[in-house]
Amino acid sequence: MPIPEDVTGDEIDKDVRQELQSLPKTLAEDVAKNLVMVARLIDEDPEGAYGYSRVALRLASRVAAVREAAGFAAYANQKYGEALAEFRAARRMTGTVDLWPVMADCERGLGRPEKALDMAGAPEVHKLDKAGQVEMRLVAAGARRDMGQLDAAIVTLQSPELASNSVQPWTARLRYAYADALLAAGREREAREWFAKAVEADRDGSTDASDRLAELDGVEFVDALSEDEDGEEGQDGGNAAGEATDASPEDGDKD
Repeated sequence: MPIPEDVTGDEIDKDVRQELQSLPKTLAEDVAKNLVMVARLIDEDPEGAYGYSRVALRLASRVAAVREAAGFAAYANQKYGEALAEFRAARRMTGTVDLWPVMADCERGLGRPEKALDMAGAPEVHKLDKAGQVEMRLVAAGARRDMGQLDAAIVTLQSPELASNSVQPWTARLRYAYADALLAAGREREAREWFAKAVEADRDGSTDASDRLAELDGVEFVDALSEDEDGEEGQDGGNAAGEATDASPEDGDKD
């Protein structure tokens, strides 16, 4: 696959670069460039990232960082069986437990929430750092919801990290998951409160908490470029793009 000229391979993390030192120099450079492309594309173009990960895997399948990158690329494309195999391989190579939560989430993706819950109760969880433990809690709550156990999912998310007023990298997602579980359980007032708290913590827009909050408040967003049935732009006091209006009951459901 083509590599853009601006990609040198030096962009990769220093720990990954150190892993690649076991390879011949030219090969290491090629692998590094493909790993850079995986990281660059995985959010916006997961299929493209997957393609580059397969190239890296073909070149250096015995490098743990390559197996991990291939796992995340497969995960981003919902290829959960493949992702799980790659994560297991990376874990065998490194001996670390960092990938335990995403491995458990792969079990969920494969329709095995019970296995994910077993992993949530395994000794490996105690070896995770705080971020990993929060991630494991999110996966376990998701598994409970997969099994129709909404109340158990809510209880699973109740934790010191949820109650804390400090904002950490995981705070927005944790509050969002809690709000979403409350809403699924019909506890709309509490859900609104926690969606609002998620908005406060979501500094990088990692969730759509603001949209969910707007929905609960009966707010809709009007597209200023929409045209009326005659092909002309609406002239009845239409709002500017992104401007919110209160949705009246007679409006019915909105997309």
